[in-house]
Amino acid sequence: LGFLGVSLAFGLTVLTMAYAIGHISGCHLNPAVSFGLWAGKRFPASELLPYIISQVIGAIVAGALIYLIAIGQDGFSGFSGANPLATNGFGAHSPGGYNLLACFIAEVVMTFMFLIVILGATDSRAPQGFAPAAIGLCLTLIHLISIPITNTSVNPARSTGVALFAGAELFSQLWLFWVAPILGAILAGWLYNALFTESRPAKLTAEDMQSVR
Repeated sequence: LGFLGVSLAFGLTVLTMAYAIGHISGCHLNPAVSFGLWAGKRFPASELLPYIISQVIGAIVAGALIYLIAIGQDGFSGFSGANPLATNGFGAHSPGGYNLLACFIAEVVMTFMFLIVILGATDSRAPQGFAPAAIGLCLTLIHLISIPITNTSVNPARSTGVALFAGAELFSQLWLFWVAPILGAILAGWLYNALFTESRPAKLTAEDMQSVR
């Protein structure tokens, strides 16, 4: 498919799923997004753990299905390269050979921008009904930018789901793809809430109205 095809596959998946289940669960699908929404005061802390457990279980099931389909191809050699099953990695496992610091920065920045778009597109002041399109296109753009750097995570669950089947060396790099996306998401949530959330005047009580008169 190439970079463009893979990027569109990720973006269109999120776009269509947001329309399918966004009204049911918010369609997070991503622990970093859940943390970012929590930091932006859009999501209760009490629901973080159940969401993250569900996201990771879903990603592991998906990773297992990809593995089972991949090994069904004659002459399958997916584990001979640096990134079997499109795992995320740095150093020798970065598609472009980027080091740990470069990959860390890329994942923080890309996830930060992803959450800014999510928070902005789902703001009550934003045009209604277009959030899934904005979010899906943003994820497509993120993949076009960062596949050469880390194979693009911005989603710790997605990283975990395939790393489990890719061997110990790649699994040992998984920590970065939890820490960096969650950090970027929390920073975005905090910033959006601090700077861009609409401040509404407090409603006057009956006593306040009497004092005004």
